[in-house]
Amino acid sequence: MKEIGTRALSGLLYVSLLIASLYWQNALIALFFVFGLICMAEFKKLIQLKSFFPYVVFTLMYLGFSYWKIIADSARGIDEAAQILLVITIFVQLILIKDLFSEKTIPLFSSKRFIITTFYLSSGFVFLICIANFNQTFTPLLLLGSFILVWVNDTFAYLVGKNFGKQKLFPSISPKKTVEGFLGGLFFSCVASYFIANFTETLSFTNWLILSIIVSVFGTLGDLIESKFKRQANVKDSGVIMPGHGGLFDRLDSIIFAAPFIFLFLRLVTYVS
Repeated sequence: MKEIGTRALSGLLYVSLLIASLYWQNALIALFFVFGLICMAEFKKLIQLKSFFPYVVFTLMYLGFSYWKIIADSARGIDEAAQILLVITIFVQLILIKDLFSEKTIPLFSSKRFIITTFYLSSGFVFLICIANFNQTFTPLLLLGSFILVWVNDTFAYLVGKNFGKQKLFPSISPKKTVEGFLGGLFFSCVASYFIANFTETLSFTNWLILSIIVSVFGTLGDLIESKFKRQANVKDSGVIMPGHGGLFDRLDSIIFAAPFIFLFLRLVTYVS
């Protein structure tokens, strides 16, 4: 019972910080910068990377995209930079998906460690800020809606899987995940998308419905990839900063991996509308 209380308290603090930061753009940027540094420290331990260089790259990328208009004294060029980063990031993530399904262990040669810290973790946080500042307009409800979809998917995937799960989804990596749990998380995320569309008034229900599918699929893949990294490192959690939950990376792995695909969909919606 005490463990449940501790888990609930640390989870409430995490959610409260996130929601409170949505009222002010600089607060959101600062919060996710701190989150990014913590996740980088946890991830570097998982892949046994001791270099300080990834922190420098993350700081330059994150603050560069966050304050592009101030640094360049213009918004010119940010769309092109975001598109280039998006293409590279999705390419690296597709390689990680390939490694998830085709390799017993994810290859972690020296250059790949730097590539994935840059175009998996660092760029994931960049796209979280890009979602909240989509089209150079601070629209934090887009980001909040994406987080709610992740939370709904994770919660109901666990509940449905625990009570009705029989067929294992990926037993060699995450024995507790089931096909039934995945489908349950997907279903309730689709249901949640209706309420998000109505209460946020940001995108149409159809667009939020598609986003719920994107979040469920790529969020689950992100969670499985992080689980594979943890299994290779022979650890249960990425860290201990969140009592009852483990590391911060454990809580953000799904949204970090899904963020580039969410941003891509938003770009496509803008392009065709």
